[in-house]
This record gives sequence, C-alpha cells and structure tokens, in this order.
Amino acid sequence: MSVEDFTAIIARVTGHVSGRPLDGALARDLNDSLPGDGADVAAIARACREAIRDGWMCNREAGGIRYGRVVKPGPATHGYSVDVVEMDDVVGPHHRHPNGEIDLVMPVDATATFDGQGAGWVVYGPGSAHSPTVTGGRALVLYLLPQGAIEFTPPA
Repeated sequence: MSVEDFTAIIARVTGHVSGRPLDGALARDLNDSLPGDGADVAAIARACREAIRDGWMCNREAGGIRYGRVVKPGPATHGYSVDVVEMDDVVGPHHRHPNGEIDLVMPVDATATFDGQGAGWVVYGPGSAHSPTVTGGRALVLYLLPQGAIEFTPPA
C-alpha cells in the first residue's frame, strides 16, 4: 500500500462528499452508501492497517495516540486532508473544526466506539468542537478535513 494507492481509495469518498454540507444528512448518506460493516470500509481499514505496518501511517505518537496527516488537502482529494489516528481507551486533544470534519470509525476491538459511535461515519458541522474519545478498546479513526482546517483549543 503506497500513499498514492491510499489517496486513490480515499478520493472516491471525497468525491462523494465534495460540495455537500457537512451535516446529519451527509452522515446518514455515508452510513447508508458506505456502511461501517461494508466492503468499501473494510478495504479502507485494510489499507490503513497495511500502511501502519509499513510505517508511513500513524508514525507519530503523543499522549497514547498514534497519528499522522496522510494526505494534504488538494485536487486529488477534492480539497480534503486525510489524517488517521489509532486510539485505545483515550481522550484526545480538544479541537475545533472551522469547516467541519468527517470521521470514519474503524474499530479494531469490536466494542470500541469513537465519541459513542461504533463502525461507520460521524460528521461534525463547521464550527463544531470536541475532545475525540475512544472507549471500549482500540479503534482507527480516519479524519477528512475540508482544506485541512483544524484548530487545537482548550476545552470550553
């Protein structure tokens, strides 16, 4: 699995969401068209595991979280950046999403959830903020950020 191969896989997702509002309707559409237990998400999860094994994904660590920006925003991903984190029963740093955030939750442990959500998609609208939290075990979470925008902030 190369960065270019991974980018091509994710470009199909970013093409699907490009130009659409980041809201509950988008989350429902993603969960219907690319369900967490479906073949497309399984292929993305497999690609992430291979890239982690190969050492170019999640190659940084802080606070018990392995992470890394995999793809910078650009034409190949319709203006979205792609970050992947590996979390195991941990609360991540509080941050704000100026343009919103689309997350793909890929539990490694069957009982793992991200912000209360199991396998599948979570969409946060523009201006939203949270401390990303994984409970119930280990999970991979793929973040799509429009224009790569994220602001790390103290919790309110």
